[in-house]
Amino acid sequence: MADLGRAALVVSLGLSVYALVAGATAAITSRRRLATSARNALFCCFGSTLIAAVVLASALVRHDFSFTYVAQHTNRTLTTPYALSAFWGGQEGSLLLWLLVLTGYGSLAVALNRKLLRDLTVWVVPVLAGIGTFFAFVLVAVASPFGTQTAPLDGNGLTPSLQNPYMVAHPPMLYLGYVGLSIPFAFAAGAMLSGRTDERWIVATRRWTLAAWAFLGFGQLLGAHWAYVEVGWGGYYAWDPVENAALMPWLAATAFLHSVMIQERKGMLKVWNMVLVALAFELSVFGTFLTRSGVVNSIHSFSKSPIGSWFLAFVVISTVFSLALIMWRLPLLKARTKLESALSREATFLYNNLLLVALCLTVLWGVLFPIVTQVFKGETRTIGRPYYDFFLRVFGLPLLLLMGIGPLIAWRKASFRGLVKLLAWPIAVSILCGVALVLVGAGSSKPGLIAYTFSSFVLATIVLELVRGTRAVGSVFTLISRNRRRYGGYVVHAAIVLLAIGIAGSSAYGTSTRARLTPGQSVSVAGYTLSLRDVRRTQVPNATETRAVFDVGGRWHGTLASGDNQYIFPPEPSREVGIKTSWTRAEDLYVIADDVNVKTHVVFVQVLVKPLVNLIWVAGIVFLLGAGIALWPDAREQRRLVTRLAPAQA
Repeated sequence: MADLGRAALVVSLGLSVYALVAGATAAITSRRRLATSARNALFCCFGSTLIAAVVLASALVRHDFSFTYVAQHTNRTLTTPYALSAFWGGQEGSLLLWLLVLTGYGSLAVALNRKLLRDLTVWVVPVLAGIGTFFAFVLVAVASPFGTQTAPLDGNGLTPSLQNPYMVAHPPMLYLGYVGLSIPFAFAAGAMLSGRTDERWIVATRRWTLAAWAFLGFGQLLGAHWAYVEVGWGGYYAWDPVENAALMPWLAATAFLHSVMIQERKGMLKVWNMVLVALAFELSVFGTFLTRSGVVNSIHSFSKSPIGSWFLAFVVISTVFSLALIMWRLPLLKARTKLESALSREATFLYNNLLLVALCLTVLWGVLFPIVTQVFKGETRTIGRPYYDFFLRVFGLPLLLLMGIGPLIAWRKASFRGLVKLLAWPIAVSILCGVALVLVGAGSSKPGLIAYTFSSFVLATIVLELVRGTRAVGSVFTLISRNRRRYGGYVVHAAIVLLAIGIAGSSAYGTSTRARLTPGQSVSVAGYTLSLRDVRRTQVPNATETRAVFDVGGRWHGTLASGDNQYIFPPEPSREVGIKTSWTRAEDLYVIADDVNVKTHVVFVQVLVKPLVNLIWVAGIVFLLGAGIALWPDAREQRRLVTRLAPAQA
């Protein structure tokens, strides 16, 4: 079976090289049969990669420890879902998943557009094949998942923190997002290579971009919830370099999704959109480099690996390729129209873009700074949370405000008086909300107060738009179905508002305390009283569980346990926290037993009360709903697309 997997990857490498060379030759010489052959090679590359993936998945499920990869990342105690999650839990398997998703996405995107965009897809094939060639080469020559050995009796097991349901879904979601950004990049490159730099490539890849963006966003929220319940430090996002690696391409893709609307409607920002789509793709590959090179220290990253230099070289080469294409096609990327007013929807979207890119580059510098200081000064200097939190407020709060203004302001040119009149109700709602928050004592945190006020403004604008539209058509469902892209965007904006409220509430208004307790002693915080009842140690399969048990009184009556698990295979500890969620009070009681001494029954405990934190997880559901509405197929839109592309194709 290992030989079959290796052979399948060698075939994938050969097919991708052929698709690259034959596809480029066909595009240059306009040889249609050769172009068809290159396209078929790309399709077959997906088939051979799928065979390799099935071989590895089968070995994981069967606990075939003759595969070195299987022995390193699983053992016999793992259930089937966690055994399968080891597919992306290790370096080589995750690279195979990258190639599988890339060839699958690429084959489907090319197949769906080969008739309407024949002149474009003939260049898209070699671009996708070039990306695939790199990953196939790494899997064949540098980091193969099909290395073999004499089978041991058992494997090393999966890292305890990864034995969590969220880790079954979180990494694949991120990969669907990371790799999905290759599709708009390939079509953008194909548009420039073919000289067809009109809006057709944007229209054809809109849903691909939306899907990748949605997977990336939801995947990050899944990861945040995993960190909240599994890592056990009381937070959900630590500005870890690998966490930032997923955030950066999402920010760039968000800017791209907003600015393409201006290009579609006004023919503006062509160069900017090419830069954004290239930036999103490069950051997705850079994120993969960060995770797999071992160049940064992170609980999410792998150990140092020889593939780091290969990835860095690929990032450099693909970046130079992107910039060279943009510079070459600058004359074709000139805008048909210019920005007419600084007070218009176009201008608002541009401000939105600048803030998103500024935040993205700020995060990028925070990630790069320790690496740069290590390379040039021989010392490692890290940038802490205050740096990121400061710029999140500086760029994030204006972005929140623009979310309310942008959808309502007129295209081309708007008057200040007319805009104020249009926004009168949302402004009044936000002022009343701000005053009410101050009166109830929420003014202790100025960033939190501003976030809540701006959030109420955005929600008021969304409600206002829905009410006006519903009055015009008679039903909110009819309204949404007539413009799914627009109103799906409003739902996504509502999700971002919920996210902002949850972050502000849990960060600005949370309370915590630490205490040293023995049985019978108690600690109080924010209306809760926790009394240590007992300390227990239990032996379970593959782990020793140590728990401090607390009786909780005050605002909630019940029992919570917190402590740690000491696993046998692999021999690693895992912190286990106690969480009680109250939806009526919109808060979490979060208990961390840092040090539990079974002999003396002394426990060092940290108790946190985190208001509104669960709105972050609710925001994920609303986000998915909005993305689903925007992605849902629309027969009328498809007819408009065919009508629009047919003349250009002819």
